[in-house]
Amino acid sequence: MPTPYDIPEVPEVLDRREGPYGEVALRRHGGLLQIIANGCFLMDTSDGRSERRLVDAALAALDAADAREGRDPRPGPHVLIGGLGVGFSLAHAAGQSRWGRITVVEREPAVIDWHRGGPLAALSAEALADPRTEIVEADLVTYVNETSDTFDALCLDIDNGPDWTVTEDNDGLYSPAGLADCARVLRPRGVLAVWSAKPSPEFEGTLRNAGFQHVRTEEVPVARGVPDVVHLGVRPG
Repeated sequence: MPTPYDIPEVPEVLDRREGPYGEVALRRHGGLLQIIANGCFLMDTSDGRSERRLVDAALAALDAADAREGRDPRPGPHVLIGGLGVGFSLAHAAGQSRWGRITVVEREPAVIDWHRGGPLAALSAEALADPRTEIVEADLVTYVNETSDTFDALCLDIDNGPDWTVTEDNDGLYSPAGLADCARVLRPRGVLAVWSAKPSPEFEGTLRNAGFQHVRTEEVPVARGVPDVVHLGVRPG
């Protein structure tokens, strides 16, 4: 017969709001904070190794791309982080002196609020105070399509992967047209890095067909189940 210790703690909803793309909620479950969108679990504060690896893999691929051309590592590369989430990627990028400007695009005002003065501030306050950091409240697909800015690396983590998007509108980001927009805002030899909860051979093929070079998938082991991955591609130049 189960004891009270066998029964999982019921998550506590800290905030729930109707955002521009439906309901978004922040929950506390034991010692973890969780972000839920339209009833779909997005992420929590349990680990963060794959989000940090997203940033590291992009920088390593950027340096490798320059080295293949006989160039020194570019100084102060500008990184775009797509999706603020619980702040792991931003905090990791801000903790590295190699990055120059750090632009974070987040479409949910609630998520930005939770970082600026809410429960997630403990994870990101130092990174948000970094003068290199800029938070842009916008839909990433629209932003990449419309911005005149350019970047050395795009680190995208707005879905559970190319094959499992949070909203249908995000599908376009992983299409040939969406990848063409990504290539447009990347500087020569710039890197596209896409986080995914599972490998997607189809997406690898789409990256190659869109003109990206040195396409590969890097696995990030997790405690249970299929490894997380980072899909990588380099814009020619």
